Amino acid sequence: MKWLGILGLVALSECMIVIPLTKVKPMRENLREKNMLKDFLEQYTYHLSDNTAPEKRVYTQPLRNYLDLVYIADISIGTPPQNFKVVFDTGSANLWVPSIYCDSKACANHSVFNPPRSTTFSLEGRPFEITYGTGKIAGFLGYDTVRIGNLVIGSQAFGMSQKEPSIFLEHAVFDGILGLSYPALSVVGTTPVFDNLKKRRLLKEPIFAFYLSTKKENGSVVMFGGLDHSYYKGELKWVPVSQRLYWQISMDSITMNGKILGCKGGCQAIVDTGTAVLVGPTNVVTNIQKAINARPLTGYEYFIGCDAINTYSDIIFTINGVNYPVPAHAYIRQSLKGCCYSNFEGGSEKLSQSELWILGDVFLRLYFTVFDRGNNRIGLAPAV
Repeated sequence: MKWLGILGLVALSECMIVIPLTKVKPMRENLREKNMLKDFLEQYTYHLSDNTAPEKRVYTQPLRNYLDLVYIADISIGTPPQNFKVVFDTGSANLWVPSIYCDSKACANHSVFNPPRSTTFSLEGRPFEITYGTGKIAGFLGYDTVRIGNLVIGSQAFGMSQKEPSIFLEHAVFDGILGLSYPALSVVGTTPVFDNLKKRRLLKEPIFAFYLSTKKENGSVVMFGGLDHSYYKGELKWVPVSQRLYWQISMDSITMNGKILGCKGGCQAIVDTGTAVLVGPTNVVTNIQKAINARPLTGYEYFIGCDAINTYSDIIFTINGVNYPVPAHAYIRQSLKGCCYSNFEGGSEKLSQSELWILGDVFLRLYFTVFDRGNNRIGLAPAV
């Protein structure tokens, strides 16, 4: 299940598929026949050893904020590079983009990967399928060079979609997903992008961090290998990961004006950059909607008077003994037409029988967040 992004379950098919790559002559052969291969390789050579990042500095990748709903980054795959807009998602583990073999309308509206145009592509061929709350994608696996800014990863496993039947993906402002959760969530037998960065010692420290801006298109960043302390105030408060699958932590309670609204006696929470809102069990969220006088509309949306933005109290998420206030201007969303809606949604019971929360971008815009794979912990501090 996933609310705007990518928290899904991966299922593999045992059957094999035939990919019609041989219908197009490989680019390398075309260049060789025209005596152009040597010049081309010299122009586009990528150094893929551990020396790719000899300084091992902090690598910062800009993110574009789309209406406070999703944050998008530019990456490239292949040689020469083929460019894609992706979501850096801590709620999933795999990288996938649309491919030229996809016949869904969603692929027609987005950039697609063309394997024969890349001299560094190799076919893995195994099928994969990922299911989201908004639909599923299916395709096959390959390996190629992935570039994230100045970070270069050779022979990175990634998915190429063949089917994207979801209407949500048809209208998505991104092409694909780059997952940053634990490898236990990835397609069996593949190594996620961040684990390859760790394995090849391309980073000074095995960490990454997010700063998500509010309402501004520019200014958001993801950083790899270290921290830029100018993006947060005070000291980072560290929370141990409770399960190494998603970025899951233990939460103490959710309160408003001293009254417990949810997570009574403790619960679990997933810190997820690929989800836009705050997600909890439907029955608990329904009670929170009543507490903030939100009225149900069609589907999952709840309407709330816009005057509440300036009058309602903070809702406090207490994690590892530390209070993290979420003010009304964060948990209430104002549309371009001036209407206001609750940023709480139900449905997390589809992921867990016990009380589980998903702390999405509503929470992460308030708190600079560090994901530390070396120590299996998350760091939180107020964002500037």
